[in-house]
Amino acid sequence: MATDRRRYTLLCSLVLLQLIIQIKAKSSVIDLNEDNWHQMLEGEWMVEFFAPWCPACKALKPIWEDFATWSTDLAISVGQVDVTSSPGLSGRFMVTALPTIYHVKEGVFRQYRGSRDKDEFMSFVEERRWEAIEEVPAWKSPASLQMSVVSQFFKLSMVLRSVHSVLVEDYGLPTWGSYLVFALATILVGALLGLILVCVIDFVFPPKAPGPAPVVTSAGLKADDDEEDLVEDSEVRMEDNIQEDTTKEETLEGEKSDKEVEQEDEDGEEEEEEEDEDEEKAQSESEDKEKDNSQAEDGKDTNAEEDKESKSSPEVRRRRPRKD
Repeated sequence: MATDRRRYTLLCSLVLLQLIIQIKAKSSVIDLNEDNWHQMLEGEWMVEFFAPWCPACKALKPIWEDFATWSTDLAISVGQVDVTSSPGLSGRFMVTALPTIYHVKEGVFRQYRGSRDKDEFMSFVEERRWEAIEEVPAWKSPASLQMSVVSQFFKLSMVLRSVHSVLVEDYGLPTWGSYLVFALATILVGALLGLILVCVIDFVFPPKAPGPAPVVTSAGLKADDDEEDLVEDSEVRMEDNIQEDTTKEETLEGEKSDKEVEQEDEDGEEEEEEEDEDEEKAQSESEDKEKDNSQAEDGKDTNAEEDKESKSSPEVRRRRPRKD
């Protein structure tokens, strides 16, 4: 009997210890949502994003709770986010797979991609392995303004999804009927936003008020017509004068150019005539010289012949004295 009592007390103590561990683990894991997620911007955190329907998340749950019991020894905070109840955070952190684990140190975010084991989690924190992981860029940081806008779109998508489920399940609308309702609502909202935008623009940049319209009588109309005719006539005259001036200048330039060409032609002809005269004079002089030379040669020949005849004549022979 004593041994049975000892076994019973030992079993009760083990159960009680397990309950204490579970209670401590549950108290160690901090539930984060849309309202208190800013807590992770201070200190060091390990945060898990999960969904109740995810099998991998269910398998990780006891390991994550056991790891949370060491949060005090590791000087970190261990948290978890249910993406079904906090869709804005899933959009803010761009959670595309479950479970997703982030390490946060003083507002600097790094995604954990190691094995999902308690010892691995502890060594990741103790050995500061997170320093070797690349930080989330500033434009993609969950604390940035653009990611806040993305989180609002995720919230809106969840609201629309819940409305769709209500229309289909509670009101019995077909799926295409729900889509038609959303399409009409989108058109109406777009038209309303466009109207509001136009009103705001008109309020900020009001259109100029038109001035008072002048009272015009028949006489006034005639006077205006006359003035317009005068203006048109003056413009036409100005254009005609400009055209005449341009034509005169063109004709004068053409005449000047013609005269210059004629003078050049005349000068060229005179020069050619002078050259021809000089050539003719040179030719005539050369011909005269040739004639004179030929006449002189002819005269010489005739004189020589006459001398020969005179010498050979008998009278000349008689007159010559006889040489002894």
